[in-house]
Amino acid sequence: MEQVLAGAMDPGVARSHINTMTMRQNNWTLGTYCETYCRLVTVHHTLEDQSLFPHLRRADSRLAPVIDRLQAEHHAIHGVIERVDRALVSFVSAPDGAKELRAAVDLLTDTLLSHLSYEERELVEPIARLGMG
Repeated sequence: MEQVLAGAMDPGVARSHINTMTMRQNNWTLGTYCETYCRLVTVHHTLEDQSLFPHLRRADSRLAPVIDRLQAEHHAIHGVIERVDRALVSFVSAPDGAKELRAAVDLLTDTLLSHLSYEERELVEPIARLGMG
């Protein structure tokens, strides 16, 4: 975002980077911090959704509400990443696009921090007790 706002990166190039950050895509092109970070988020969510969460759900049914919330948040985070992409489009076409882009990136930051905080608070003890599966 800072590179786009400073004119050091074309918004189209930034959009291309955002478009490679979908939850379904696991073949990432390394090279930019954003791609690498979002790849790690996607891998993290995929491993949880496919391995950890089913194990924890089977091992302790009381964790179902926590797991349901975390899985819903995974989808919400993907939506927030898409919002960053839309904000990059707006930045090109609207005079106040910088404000929207900053807000989208701030929302992504806040969403990820909130998600990780809840996940750690709710799952550290069950993982220690039940293992990773």
